[in-house]
Amino acid sequence: MTSRDDLDRYFATLLEPERFEDYGPNGLQIEGKREVAKLVSGVTASLALIEAAVDARADAIFVHHGLFWRGHAGPLTGWLKKRVALLMKHDISLFAYHLPLDDHPVHGNNAQLGAKLKFVIEDRFGKQRLGFIGRAPQPMTGAALAALLQFRLARAPVVAEGDGRMIKRIAWCTGGAQGYFEAAIAAGADAYLTGEISEPQAHIARETGVAFYACGHHATERYGAPAVAAQAAELFALEHQFIDIENPA
Repeated sequence: MTSRDDLDRYFATLLEPERFEDYGPNGLQIEGKREVAKLVSGVTASLALIEAAVDARADAIFVHHGLFWRGHAGPLTGWLKKRVALLMKHDISLFAYHLPLDDHPVHGNNAQLGAKLKFVIEDRFGKQRLGFIGRAPQPMTGAALAALLQFRLARAPVVAEGDGRMIKRIAWCTGGAQGYFEAAIAAGADAYLTGEISEPQAHIARETGVAFYACGHHATERYGAPAVAAQAAELFALEHQFIDIENPA
C-alpha cells in the first residue's frame, strides 16, 4: 500500500511530463482516496474500463488516454459526466500520461512495442523525438513483416506497399502518428509502423518506396500503461491488474 500522493510523485518523476508539448494534462486527473492498495491499468479511461476497475476494487487507475484534451469546452455533461461521476462515486484516482508514456525509453509505448516485436532500437526521430528506429533481428520481406505484426499484435495491419525492397531498417511510433511517416523516411527507414493511416500515406509509400503499416491505434498502445503500472506496483507493494478493453480502432 502507498499514498496517492507518493504514487503521483513517482509517475511524475519517471515520466517527466514537463518536457512535453502535449494535447492535454498529464498526471492526476481525478483525485480519489488517499491510500492506494490496488492499481488498475488500461489504455483509455473509458466507461467500460472504469466499470471494470470498480468491479476489481481498484483504488486508482493508470491510463494512456485520459479524460481531458485540448479544445474541450469544459462542461461535465453526457458521456464525460458518466465517467467522472463513477470515478468520484467510488473514490478512485485517475492518472493519465499521453506523450510522456509514448516516450519513455524502457516502459513507454514505443519501447514496449519494439520489445514485443523484438526490434533493436538504434535511434530516435521526429517531433519531440517520439519516433523510434532500429532493426529486426534479420532483414525480411514486406509480407513477412505483415505476418509478424499480425502474429504479435493479433490484428492484421493495413499495408501501403512500397517498392518491394527487403526491409532492414524499421521506424515506428504508436497510436495516431501517421504524420511521422515523412520523418521516418528521412531517417532512413525501409518501413514505418504506426497505429493509423490517413489518405496521404498510401501515395507517399508508392512514391518513395517505403512501406507503411497501420497496425491499430489501440493495438499498438496496449503495452506502456501496464509496464509503468507494474513497475509502480512492484516498488510500492501494490496489487496490479491490466484490463484490456477491446477497441477496433
